[in-house]
Amino acid sequence: MSEQQTAYLNAMGIDVWLERSPSISLLQRTKVEQEQPVHTPIEEFIAESKPETNCINIESLDWPDLLSTVAECHRCELSKNRTKTIFGSGNNAASLMLIGDVPSEEDEVNGEPFAGDSGKLLTAMLKAMGFQRNDVYISNLVKCRTSENKEPSVEEVAACESYLIRQIKLIQPDLILALGSVTAQRLLKSKSTLGRLRGQLHYVEHINVPIIVSFDPAYLLRSPNEKRKAWDDLQLAMKELSTITSLKETSYSGKEMPVQESYE
Repeated sequence: MSEQQTAYLNAMGIDVWLERSPSISLLQRTKVEQEQPVHTPIEEFIAESKPETNCINIESLDWPDLLSTVAECHRCELSKNRTKTIFGSGNNAASLMLIGDVPSEEDEVNGEPFAGDSGKLLTAMLKAMGFQRNDVYISNLVKCRTSENKEPSVEEVAACESYLIRQIKLIQPDLILALGSVTAQRLLKSKSTLGRLRGQLHYVEHINVPIIVSFDPAYLLRSPNEKRKAWDDLQLAMKELSTITSLKETSYSGKEMPVQESYE
């Protein structure tokens, strides 16, 4: 404050209190406090709520731990609107594994993939192959439903990829049936159409299991004329499974067959 300002205040009868020598430590402390970043409550909440699933070694998880990890997953935006995750269902030691794209709202209600009318058609398809639903294992590319059954994004599929690969390695199926163009393209890392991918065996990195591509049951409900082509795919799958079974029987001829235990 200037001497002139002090004189004005004194003339007005206002006492002026001045600190002759401010504490150096006080000034230093004030400066340090000003330099410290200020965290708002929402920023602190976000920092405390960061998902921990990225730190988990998915490849080391057994069935119960994998199930609980998926149930608590928040790796992508789909976790914000789900009521529950759809992990998969069926025989955990199945020779045949089926993979669809995303769970539907009906799947979320029922707690398993391929519920509703598409599930009924899939059950009929499996019976035509000689399987009951509990003979095979059924899962999806992603474990949470999308809004309005939209196609999952590349990021959403990538967030669930390690879960699906771990399921495959735990099950050790003889054959995978990929249902639908979305599943086929994302699983095979291919941009080819479903028509080009059908009718042959595929192998991809990290999955040492032959893959056959066919139609999504929901698509077959909308396009029943394609059911004949779907039956061709199922027959190819049956032929491949028969060949694999014969090779196994030959390999273990005269030896005790290993017993696989399924997790309930």
